[in-house]
Amino acid sequence: MGRNRVGRRGRKAVIAAALTAAVSLTASGCVVVHGERAMIPTATRTDAEKALADFVEAYNKADRAYDTSLDADHVTGALADIDSARLRAGHANHPAGNPAHTPLTLTDAKFTIPRKPGWPRWFVADALGNKGGSVRWLLVFTRHALGEPWQVAYLTVLAPDAVPKFKLDADGWAEAVPADATGLAVPPGDLSDKYAEYLRGGGTSFANGPSTSGLRTLRQQKARRPGLVRQYIDETLDRGDYAPLALRTVDGGALVFFASRYYEKQTAAAGTSVPVTDQDVRALTKGEVKQSLTMEFVSNETALVPAGSGRVSILGRVQGLTSARGS
Repeated sequence: MGRNRVGRRGRKAVIAAALTAAVSLTASGCVVVHGERAMIPTATRTDAEKALADFVEAYNKADRAYDTSLDADHVTGALADIDSARLRAGHANHPAGNPAHTPLTLTDAKFTIPRKPGWPRWFVADALGNKGGSVRWLLVFTRHALGEPWQVAYLTVLAPDAVPKFKLDADGWAEAVPADATGLAVPPGDLSDKYAEYLRGGGTSFANGPSTSGLRTLRQQKARRPGLVRQYIDETLDRGDYAPLALRTVDGGALVFFASRYYEKQTAAAGTSVPVTDQDVRALTKGEVKQSLTMEFVSNETALVPAGSGRVSILGRVQGLTSARGS
């Protein structure tokens, strides 16, 4: 992780021009710069607008050609895993490019930019997309150093009335919530682990919904069918570019973006084989599928965590198959 380290005395003008660092006054009146501790906006609004435009341009080029190299510099973390696997599968099935390509457009963009110290810098773009109906696309942009491009780590799609209101200061900057924050039903840093634990065994940490109780019910229904058994393994995914990111909401809670991983193993009855009809699954599968198929999925979730106590609500979940192996 990069750090913005600056000198201490007599360099105010240079540092302010180069890094827009915040400053604090000592008791003696001398200026001391603490770039790694200063509460400064993570991006300018102009930077945020350009980052969104650059992402859309790269995304459309990659989607049109089914070429992962064309947007690799603009995605990271969970979204990079999901997006690159989708493009690899698409290229395997359509080497000449995407025959169904429709350019993505994002309009009416709003940017929620927090003040925070240190790295990574990050912000949330909220825009109206032309795919999936009249829904808002929330994209979380991150970077770890000044010279790096902005990359989208998390993506979720929400109905307009499902996007919460964020706490803003007098200048319109948001509040980033640390991973180990107290005062919430679940600290943001624990969400991936808690979610995996919930999917494995249930519990009361999460409110009912399609991505919680509904997903558990669906798995139970699919677990055993004539001639085929499905098993699931859920894992925590919360380090490096998969670290959760959270914004304070006006009610004192937090909107948290986090990632998770799970495996689904399908095992056919003796004397039979696992049917693989999905062409994208076939494209991402290594080995010959005989009696079993193990698929790896990465997902990113958007959760509304209440202040104090209560159940966490999963507002959105985007997942994708990232690899598979037959045996």
